[in-house]
Amino acid sequence: MPIRKFLSLNSEKFTLDFSKSTILCIGDVMLDRFIYGDVERVSPEAPVPIMRIKRDFNMVGGAGNVVNNLSSLGAQVIFISVVGDDDTGKTIKNHLQKLPNVTAKLLIEGHRKTSLKTRFIAQSQQLLRVDDEVISVCTAKTEDEIAALFQQYLSKIDVLILSDYGKGLLSSSLCQTIITAAKGKVPVIVDPKGRHYTHYSGATVITPNLKEMRDVVGHPLQDDADVLEAANELREKLDIDSVLVTQGAAGMLLVDNQGQSHKIHARAQEVFDVSGAGDTVVATLAASLAHEIPLLESSYLANIAAGIVVGKVGTAAVTVNELKSSLHDNHHHETSKKVMSLSEITQELKSWRHQGVRIGFTNGCFDLLHLGHIHLLQQAAKGCDKLIVGLNSDMSVKRLKGDTRPIQNEEVRSQVLAALSTVAAVVIFDEETPLNLIKGILPDVLIKGADYTVDQVVGADIVQAHGGKVMLVNLQPGHSTTATVAKLKTIG
Repeated sequence: MPIRKFLSLNSEKFTLDFSKSTILCIGDVMLDRFIYGDVERVSPEAPVPIMRIKRDFNMVGGAGNVVNNLSSLGAQVIFISVVGDDDTGKTIKNHLQKLPNVTAKLLIEGHRKTSLKTRFIAQSQQLLRVDDEVISVCTAKTEDEIAALFQQYLSKIDVLILSDYGKGLLSSSLCQTIITAAKGKVPVIVDPKGRHYTHYSGATVITPNLKEMRDVVGHPLQDDADVLEAANELREKLDIDSVLVTQGAAGMLLVDNQGQSHKIHARAQEVFDVSGAGDTVVATLAASLAHEIPLLESSYLANIAAGIVVGKVGTAAVTVNELKSSLHDNHHHETSKKVMSLSEITQELKSWRHQGVRIGFTNGCFDLLHLGHIHLLQQAAKGCDKLIVGLNSDMSVKRLKGDTRPIQNEEVRSQVLAALSTVAAVVIFDEETPLNLIKGILPDVLIKGADYTVDQVVGADIVQAHGGKVMLVNLQPGHSTTATVAKLKTIG
């Protein structure tokens, strides 16, 4: 059977508004911890590097990263998982409580040790990963509780995800109980684990990667024809409708419920980190199917999302705006994707901070961009690695400057700023001051013109309390938007 190539999607056909979709995710959750430092010498005790720790942070991983991606896409999410009665489990619970649109049902087993994966990173190189976990199956009582929760939510959801990381939650009996109950009611997407897929029998879609497919069939898969044959074998043996095989740089191969195959080419421009890309694929596929986008087009969107997320560092999430922007490959896309909401910049900050970059922040109306603005932005960019500009919205400018301002609306002003190489991101805010924005971003460097003193700079105390600094830039005399507008009126 020929392999059909699927290369494009009519983006005008779909709104990509996932806010009315509700997705239930059941799976293994874990905590990913990242410890950053410097290595300057080798230990005299053994030929190993000595790492001096500078900072660390953690984030929810495993099925929790699927939930993070769904939340980032704007979908309503219900998450069922199991943790131990330990500090790691409590940390996971706290992280999930902060995610928008997420209802987390974490069952606690006293005997269980919550999985913790710690990565030691120096000079952008991972030195070591330590997994602190004990893999154990859930008790019969816990399985019954999960099955009962599933039945409680079944009538309220559009799609079900089973995210299996092989930590013991998704036993064969539990998977079959859930899949059987969901059959004919909602699509069931499975992100599989292990060498035996019989417990996923009856699922709507499974999403193995190429290595997992090789392990399951027990022999090398040399080309797409081999993958197609293996996928159809799985479909027939396990009564699975469709198989979506992720192939990294080679893209994806979808074998649908008719046995027809579709090749979807990868969209990544530059790969920094592939960790978590599979979670992004599953989340985007689920959100799209819940939005009643056909499987082929949903797979294409999932492929785009994977291309976006591997361009970030560390386990990351994709946003709806990033998906929309990636459907338009032109210069407008390059500038538009730099204009973000607070939630979107928060996601981007995770990736930037993974890279150890210094985040700078400045703000203003930037109504008619002039030499004074350019000088401020150039100097600000020199004081950090990534410069975020907080831009007063039209409503905010009117309150500050009067009804005749702004001269240019916020869309134009944000696009002009985003087109500057010195600016990494633009975030529009409605308040008269950027205080809430500064609290959300917590920049390392807060930049303002030298016509202010440090104690007059909004947010200075917050930034300094978190170890950041305030940078005052000398202004270019004789340049201001107000003066320019006044001069234009005299000419008129």
